[in-house]
Amino acid sequence: MAEPAQHFDLITMGRIGVDLYPLQTGVPLPQVERFGKFLGGSAANVAVASARLGRRTAVITRTGDDPFGTYLHEELTSFGVDDRWVTPVGAYPTPITFCEIFPPDDFPLYFYRRPKAPDLEIHTDELDFFAIRGARIFWITGTGLSEEPSRSATLAALKARDRSGITVFDLDWRPMFWRDPEEARPYYREALSHATVAVGNLDECEIATGLREPQACADALLEAGVELAVVKQGPKGVLAVHRDGSRAEVPPVPVEVVNGLGAGDAFGGSLCHGLLSGWDLEKTMRHANAAGALVASRLACSSAMPTESEIEDLLAGVPAPSTSH
Repeated sequence: MAEPAQHFDLITMGRIGVDLYPLQTGVPLPQVERFGKFLGGSAANVAVASARLGRRTAVITRTGDDPFGTYLHEELTSFGVDDRWVTPVGAYPTPITFCEIFPPDDFPLYFYRRPKAPDLEIHTDELDFFAIRGARIFWITGTGLSEEPSRSATLAALKARDRSGITVFDLDWRPMFWRDPEEARPYYREALSHATVAVGNLDECEIATGLREPQACADALLEAGVELAVVKQGPKGVLAVHRDGSRAEVPPVPVEVVNGLGAGDAFGGSLCHGLLSGWDLEKTMRHANAAGALVASRLACSSAMPTESEIEDLLAGVPAPSTSH
């Protein structure tokens, strides 16, 4: 029997798809001969990452009515993510995403989401507002604001949520999904006014605030309405600033990078875990950094999401295995 919706620790809303990743690193896509198939998409990955840490999670999204859509349902279920709000769209195929892997810092992505991705066909009148209000954390992404009807549904969900519990806005800037950055900014501002936490790297923070200096970005995000601003600074680590005056700046955890894609989603799932656990900012950020580092040291995204013991071992200096299943 499905778990009551009001008991979810985390409900995410947004992008899902199939990742087809080369099983060869350092090889240009035209020469790649072998690929692995994985569940992907930021909203789905964050739900998986948090489920790996023992949290009860669900995702609101849509797939194509096709074999890849069936595969995504099977993967969500296998990872312990509730798929009751993952519904098919007959008109559009399930998206796929290819990448190239050139460690340590070059991982081009190729999105196949045309003519339209099913996860942008989320409709306001199909949302379970009771569940959205009841979740301990509700997580939305910038991609969900990029097209209608997903944009209106995302904003309606935020308004219905009315800042109850923890509401996270993953800034998730993907320029290929927008005609112009200026088109995105008013929707980002509106979403920030309903969120309690904002998370993004410097490029994403610039879309939301017009600024790039980390402390200035954090201050601007707080001024926009959130209570906690988390600014990811790449090799400089992460800066977290809370409205109550607490602050943490934590360096990254050094690992040998295999594939940097998905590290941000692991960070997000761990961030939710830390917030739900009531940890202080520094512990939360250290844990989240370690989760992201572990995924960066592995090939895949969803199936690479770490367990609590793996994160604790990394933070304690215990060598971690290169893969996780």
